[in-house]
Amino acid sequence: MAKRDYYEVLGINRGASADEIKKAYRKKAKELHPDRNADDPNAETQFKEVNEAYEALKDPDKKAAYDRFGHAAFEGGMGGGPRGAGGFGQGDFASAFSNVFDDLFGDFMGGGGPGTRQRATRGSDLRYNLAISLEEAYAGLQKTIKVPTSVACDTCNGTGAESGAEPTTCPTCSGMGKVRAQQGFFTVERTCPTCGGIGQIIKNPCRECTGNGRVQKERSLSVNIPKGVETGTRIRLAGEGEAGLRGGPPGDLYIFIQVKEHSLFQREGQNLFCPVPVSMTAAALGGEIEVPTIDGGRARVKVPSGSQSGRQMRLRGKGMPALRGAGQGDMFIELSVETPVNLTARQKELLREFEELSEENNPEGSSFFKKVRSFWDGMKS
Repeated sequence: MAKRDYYEVLGINRGASADEIKKAYRKKAKELHPDRNADDPNAETQFKEVNEAYEALKDPDKKAAYDRFGHAAFEGGMGGGPRGAGGFGQGDFASAFSNVFDDLFGDFMGGGGPGTRQRATRGSDLRYNLAISLEEAYAGLQKTIKVPTSVACDTCNGTGAESGAEPTTCPTCSGMGKVRAQQGFFTVERTCPTCGGIGQIIKNPCRECTGNGRVQKERSLSVNIPKGVETGTRIRLAGEGEAGLRGGPPGDLYIFIQVKEHSLFQREGQNLFCPVPVSMTAAALGGEIEVPTIDGGRARVKVPSGSQSGRQMRLRGKGMPALRGAGQGDMFIELSVETPVNLTARQKELLREFEELSEENNPEGSSFFKKVRSFWDGMKS
């Protein structure tokens, strides 16, 4: 069966540019990849055909030869053998798979071409948990923290080599940091065992850092905690993480804030809630109470007569400041009517007398027990 024209296989015109050829190849390779077409017996053949066309057209010299001589350019003596650049044996098909992964995903994985090396590795990001009080979250603060981390070695300036000597290219991977092994139809890529993926080796490692280019050290950092932070707020300090390996850029430091529970105030977003116990007589007769505010001040609040437990009074602008932008939350005083304990004989006598005179002063209780009686009567009938 005669071979199809390579341009026809890729669905492009003869005057297509290198970018157009690559774009068409990516589209066809994804569309016809055997893993995505397990039910199509022709998928593997078509996939090979697409790769054969791309191998010929992506190379300017091969493309020029094909444009002039067609398929004959890769047959017999003109192609360097009976199969030339267009044939596929088992090894060629495995190579085609490798080329697909390189071409399709190389851009996303940082390249992977012959000149790619991993001489320097970015340092890891670090996490620091910082607990602060609610008062500190309200006012903001400048705090010095001590972070155990890896820093660049001063002796070798982060190179890992003794006396500042330059590392040499790894002989196992030729500086690639990775080695490839053939397994059936596939080419498996793994980290180079000699250099650990760095692409270089050090013949005379630094005695201070043993060739790592970094040492363990505790650093003191000044951190600005803004007003209004909450538990879970994350602060990023760029470049303050772990030092890079062998001169690589440092990672970042992330500070996670935890606001400790307060003995008086409960926080919900920007609002504060302060439970305040009041005596039974104060709740019944009304009056004024003095309450604390988060800024250390005091506020006087009027308690209406006949107040019940759970009643709230709002103090506007006495809550927490907004983390971003203007504005401040409110503070809510929540009354908790307290029942007196350890009564004297006289107090008990007065309360019994009060109970006899207050039958009409408990509307909620009266309403409740009327409903109870109605419920029991309904059950009997």
